[in-house]
Amino acid sequence: MSFRRAATAASLGYLVGTFPTVDLVSRRAVGGPVDLRTAGSGNPGAANAINVLGKRAGYTVMAIDIAKGALASGAGAVVAGRAGAHTAATASVIGHCLPVWSGGKGGKGVAPSVGQCLATFPAYFPIDLGIAAITASNPRWKQRAFTATLVSSVCWVLGGVLWWRRQWPNLWGPRPTAALPAASLASSAIIAYKFASARPPVKAAA
Repeated sequence: MSFRRAATAASLGYLVGTFPTVDLVSRRAVGGPVDLRTAGSGNPGAANAINVLGKRAGYTVMAIDIAKGALASGAGAVVAGRAGAHTAATASVIGHCLPVWSGGKGGKGVAPSVGQCLATFPAYFPIDLGIAAITASNPRWKQRAFTATLVSSVCWVLGGVLWWRRQWPNLWGPRPTAALPAASLASSAIIAYKFASARPPVKAAA
């Protein structure tokens, strides 16, 4: 993959990731703008949208943000092949977390990373969902979202290494190469950064 194609794939992925899902959904949900960067937990993502705007709006945000990761991967593949798919998908996570249009105040990147996994690592996707379901159903894990996300991320990266080294089939995804664990590691790193730098939730007055 040439540098020019890689840069194009990364740029496309980043732009897709910056799509202001939560801003548009909030306008339709309440008939006017609600800035989730200052409301609730201060995170403009699906979880905060569910708490502030309701389940319908929140799950709409989640679905669109997952689609961003998958769409970016597809665009990257068209521009620069399978390596471009990984590059663009990771760039979409970065764009979601650090959108230039809002001064870098984006979401935590979990939803677009789900789309990334679905598009680039579909063979592992059911395992990813299983790990997410287990952590979400356990009250102790549910209260430690950062820890649960780290566990899921580590499994994602290790899965990428295993599929690459064993050359196991990857369903409709690109043939496993070193780019698979590298891209999942890069996305996991930006997600971990966003979780670590997130401000505490706003508590309601007594």
